[in-house]
Amino acid sequence: MPGFGIIKGLKETARNFFGSYHDPGRFVTIQYPEEKREHHENYRSFPFLVYDGDPVKGLRCVSCKICEKECPPQCIYIVPEQDGSGKLLKFPRIFDIDVSVCMGCQICVEVCPFDSIKMDQEFEVSTADRFGGLILNRSKLAKSNEYYHQIRPAEATAVDAQLAAERERQQAKAAAAKSPAPAAAATREKKP
Repeated sequence: MPGFGIIKGLKETARNFFGSYHDPGRFVTIQYPEEKREHHENYRSFPFLVYDGDPVKGLRCVSCKICEKECPPQCIYIVPEQDGSGKLLKFPRIFDIDVSVCMGCQICVEVCPFDSIKMDQEFEVSTADRFGGLILNRSKLAKSNEYYHQIRPAEATAVDAQLAAERERQQAKAAAAKSPAPAAAATREKKP
């Protein structure tokens, strides 16, 4: 019968059109400020710094400046802390990110060898301050490891396991560096 395909297509279109008004599973519009969608674990917006324990001295960042060098829009600014004699410490005095320039590419996360910078899921960072309101400093960027576990549980668990294994390796290496001197002396005594 000619035209049966057109009738079948119109029937499907009508079913989808009217179904989208009464089936809550098919609603595409949400009432945004009141209702917020849950983000999946891989959603990313802007970077943040992870700290363990103390938000000031517990930062994982050692101010190596790799993320600053690799950032395509150059929106990261780091100044390392110095002691009284001018020696650089492994701690950032200034760590700023201009989120008005940041494109969320995640390159800073990928190049960080210390797993200190991660991508956040918070996207509501607008402000009424036009001059410097979107430049986030170290205190605004620092978020705890517990927060990281809340937004990315699988990734955070893997990172913590990797960091714990690295710490154990370093402790074993330090213990081995202290004890080989007596063992070497014992082997020299047996050789004559």
